[in-house]
Amino acid sequence: MGREDEDLGEKLSAPPDFDGPTANRRCTDVLCTILLWCMWICMTGLGIFCIQNGDYRLILYPLDYDGNVCGTNYGGKNMTDFPYLYYVNDFSGGVCVKECPTLENLTDAHTLVTYGGLFQTEGSFITSEVISIADYSGNDTLQCTEALCYPGNDPERSFTSFGVNQGKGYAYYAMDTYEVLWRCLFTEEARTELETMVNPNGNNNISMIELTNSTYLKQGYNFWSNLYGDLFLTRYYILGLGFGATIVIGFTYAFLMRIPGVLNIMVWTSIFATIGIFFAAGWYAGDTAKTWESYDSPKYTEDEVRYATIASYVLYAVGGLLILLFLFMRKRIQLAMGCVKETSKAVLAMPTIILFPVFQGIGFMCFMIAWAVYVAYLASMGEFTTTEYGVGGYKISVRWFEFSDFIYQSGWFFLFCFFWTGQFILALGEIIFAMCFAKWYFSREKSRVGSLTVISSISASMWYHSGTAAFGSLIIAIIKMIRAALAYLQRKAEEMDNGIAKAILCCLQCCFWCLEKCMRFLNKNAYIQCAIFGSSFCKSSKEAFFLIMRNAARIGAITYVSGGVVFVGKVFITSLTTGVAYFAISEQLRDELYSVIGPLVFIAVIAWFISGMFMGIYDMGIATILQCFVADEEMFEGDERFAPSSLAGTIDSTQQGTKKKKKVVPDGGN
Repeated sequence: MGREDEDLGEKLSAPPDFDGPTANRRCTDVLCTILLWCMWICMTGLGIFCIQNGDYRLILYPLDYDGNVCGTNYGGKNMTDFPYLYYVNDFSGGVCVKECPTLENLTDAHTLVTYGGLFQTEGSFITSEVISIADYSGNDTLQCTEALCYPGNDPERSFTSFGVNQGKGYAYYAMDTYEVLWRCLFTEEARTELETMVNPNGNNNISMIELTNSTYLKQGYNFWSNLYGDLFLTRYYILGLGFGATIVIGFTYAFLMRIPGVLNIMVWTSIFATIGIFFAAGWYAGDTAKTWESYDSPKYTEDEVRYATIASYVLYAVGGLLILLFLFMRKRIQLAMGCVKETSKAVLAMPTIILFPVFQGIGFMCFMIAWAVYVAYLASMGEFTTTEYGVGGYKISVRWFEFSDFIYQSGWFFLFCFFWTGQFILALGEIIFAMCFAKWYFSREKSRVGSLTVISSISASMWYHSGTAAFGSLIIAIIKMIRAALAYLQRKAEEMDNGIAKAILCCLQCCFWCLEKCMRFLNKNAYIQCAIFGSSFCKSSKEAFFLIMRNAARIGAITYVSGGVVFVGKVFITSLTTGVAYFAISEQLRDELYSVIGPLVFIAVIAWFISGMFMGIYDMGIATILQCFVADEEMFEGDERFAPSSLAGTIDSTQQGTKKKKKVVPDGGN
């Protein structure tokens, strides 16, 4: 037994005159701070170089068939007055236009948009002002004639003509469009209308622009096109509800959890409300499907009705699974609430701590703006290359970007900067939270702990322990870079269809995923040790590891059960935000969207991550108070300890409750 205790390290001993987290601190892991600043300086320098040698418009603005960038003077022609691209064929070849056309009749099958301008035959009804095309005269390209593009003035024959060639030629029909990132995309109604004109009997093989000769390609193209359009139409709802509403709901939820006596009500109300949201959404989706199906003149397709019905069943199923899950976890949740109550007391004493995730988000957003600008300019430094596609006896040239080794290597560097900076912001926040909660725990007079404690923790953490945060985040960033490289190799293995390579890379990806999770857990506890004792990352990691091993049962039990309460909070905030978004979007934009599911998924993902920021306060608070408690036990005896009796009772009861569940009843027959 003594040998086992030695293997788990020596117990913690309190520094002389210990009266809470170390006041006399020193800067830790300074080398990592220097490396982080060097990385930021290099990133800024490289970004300035990219800005001076690139042009973001080459990436964001569309490229026409001749290599001109619409809306700019880059290329052989000045396209400043023609910022939009109208697609002419499947190879992304198109022409620059002044505005994306809007047609009341959806489609003018007797007007063709060609590489040389508009070509109109008898029966056309739009004027050249509706589709104002840039001047491509002088280009060495085929021009439309009746024989080449519209034989016999017949729309069906024109579709298989040499010029249109089922969407693979140099001409296509004038159609109703909507604009997304300066690209004119055909509306679903216009595509359907065109099908009835050029393929009334379903005999032709329609191109990927419209119907494609493969049903699966058509569905895939339509899916991404419709999703793109839905996200663009609901962009303000995604930003306003995904970010704004989630922040308000998360802030309110975290604020209410700190009020004594409210925690039990909130947790169980959140559980029932979450289940109710899924069942209410399921009923609403089912009722909507029945309403659509009952229309005498159907406004919605059979697919839309079927999808709404399936969504209803899925929502009911998720609600049922949540009932089973919460029934299974009910005792764990009840025990965990005792630990959360202690954390709530600390949050109640330091209410401004709830605001810190907002500042974290603002800081990360500022970095992301600069980072995105640098990356956009970097990508624009690529060179144009021409690819020719043979269509019959005619070749169509399509321009693409080709990147040099320098651009690829710079891209990997920017990716590393993104990983390290993002993880550094999270790590520094964890140290600040740990210091706040540690100061509350080790205070004999809790009334002296307040908002100034948060401010002092922020200044101390940033001044003394930025290096420790940089060290821990560097490890995570390196692991993430390895995983990104493995993902790149996995994609290459997929292209080569190499089964052995895919299996090996998949195993490696799983191993590094597990390694990342383990390091995140160790880092979090190392940050707590650093916040308490002011030690460096390596020493803090060692002390945290052995402290956890010596108290594995209690720490494991509390961590396991308290995670339930944090999970409930995240699910509730996400579900409520998504539910509000569902009703808002359905009421305002239902008739304009192909499906509400795509925008809701984006909003739910955003809400999940933001809710994690707010509930992360409690997650870090529970971990810090728990580690302070076991450190307190090792360093002091009896009345010298800082732990309140309520906390000791909660931790003991949680451990006993977990042990009872693990107890095995012996078989009487053996």
